[in-house]
Amino acid sequence: MFTYLAELDLRTFRALTQFGRKHDLEACALKFSASGNGPLYLCLALLMLLEQDGPRFFALLLLAYAVELPLYLLLKNAIRRKRPCHQVLVGFRASFEPSDKFSLPSGHTAGAFVFASAVWQIYPQLAVPVFIWAALVGVSRVFLGVHYPLDILAGALLGSSATLIAVVWI
Repeated sequence: MFTYLAELDLRTFRALTQFGRKHDLEACALKFSASGNGPLYLCLALLMLLEQDGPRFFALLLLAYAVELPLYLLLKNAIRRKRPCHQVLVGFRASFEPSDKFSLPSGHTAGAFVFASAVWQIYPQLAVPVFIWAALVGVSRVFLGVHYPLDILAGALLGSSATLIAVVWI
């Protein structure tokens, strides 16, 4: 079973990176990836403080990230899965050198799904476009060659779960 999943993950990775290169999606993928950087979340959350439910949204985000971040670091350093750009994959080149060596789970995706799940809890009318954005952050990381698809799935599950845990405490 594990071998099958690993092979499926690699085949899907190759298909997505080839699709991205064939359709010249690198610039777009870089923008989506950058939109998943941490400072953007803080800026948006601070702006939302001006809105009626903003303080609740801000508190939920803080707690959810406080749950997600240590779990992310624990998993990434315990699993120690090498990134695709650090593997010997014939004919493959990543778009950039990531800041760390390990890929599982995807931190960008986990963060994006924390944010999207918090939006869903507080502003459900905005959930669909924000979840689409979060998914595109994850897919962009595969297009750029720094994550496998299962890293993205794990990040999405981690981020969403962290927010659902935080909801219980808010």
